Amino acid sequence: MTETLPSLDDVRQSIDRLDGEIQTLISERARCAQQVAHIKLRESPETTVFYRPEREAQVLQKVMARNAGPLHPETMARLFREIMSACLALEHTLNIAFLGPNGTFTQTAAVKHFGHGVNTSPLATIDEVFREVAAGSADYGVVPVENSTEGMVSHTLDSFLNSNLRIIGEVELRIHHHLLVGEGTKTESISRIYSHQQSLAQCRQWLDANFPRAERVAVSSNAEAARRVNGEWHSAAIAGETAAEIYGLKQLHQRIEDNPNNTTRFLIIGREAVSASGTDKTSIIITAKNQPGALFTILEPFHRRGINLTRIESRPSKHDIWTYAFFIDFEGHQDDAAVQEVMAELEPRMREVKWLGSYPKAVL
Repeated sequence: MTETLPSLDDVRQSIDRLDGEIQTLISERARCAQQVAHIKLRESPETTVFYRPEREAQVLQKVMARNAGPLHPETMARLFREIMSACLALEHTLNIAFLGPNGTFTQTAAVKHFGHGVNTSPLATIDEVFREVAAGSADYGVVPVENSTEGMVSHTLDSFLNSNLRIIGEVELRIHHHLLVGEGTKTESISRIYSHQQSLAQCRQWLDANFPRAERVAVSSNAEAARRVNGEWHSAAIAGETAAEIYGLKQLHQRIEDNPNNTTRFLIIGREAVSASGTDKTSIIITAKNQPGALFTILEPFHRRGINLTRIESRPSKHDIWTYAFFIDFEGHQDDAAVQEVMAELEPRMREVKWLGSYPKAVL
């Protein structure tokens, strides 16, 4: 038997009815958010914390778990991310500092994590982001920490050595590079290509094959590359969609990165500790004594207790020559019993152990 489909008008009427119900529920949720703000201010007016990373991670995880389609779970979570962002803005509008200028992938990461209901402020260096958050001028900061192709961002790691800020979250962002040009630029006239040095490295094979004779000029950021191209008829920039939109450039070629899985991880830095969400990571810095087997001494207690290490990176210590600090990420929260047992075992063996924070794993 042939299925009888409803008329187009019937379907549109159903959509209009559902839109009204959705809008009513969103408004009801927003009023609940306002009540949350009043309760928080009443209970702790001097130390009110409006943004709770562990709570938001739990909500997004539940959204993805109960999603029944046809929308993809991540698409559904992104919709809720924006609803939550708008509702949080009714309680308190967050000020987010990020490594600028406007149009960088770091800004994209900030919006991905916090939604559009925040104020974002571009800063020139990673050091400035740390200083603004430490001083309270920004509620939180967003900085890059590692790329799947090019490795660690050493400047971010070094900034933690002299800072008391905590990591309160992480963002993983799939990086797509596009070749951008101004309206008057012709492909055959391109003799110079601007981009950040890491982006140039991530697109090296494509550039060798398509623009082998063009001069490659490294600049401070992809956004700066896009800004320069805006006034030059013979140049192009490698940058993302956000930079193209901000500076009014055309995408001459899309997704030119050599590795289609190219991903950058960003850290959210803040001043307060984060409670357990149930799916957490912890970051620490350990300065080991300069002796044989020092690295084994650090790693063995984690292995013995079944704690998975997700990253380990060494950097020269700023205090003693030929002494190294190890940046370690592992699964679990610092309040977990197994984690506390490991740290109790390590502290007397190490020169210094510094907690950078426990935080929810990236959800989106």
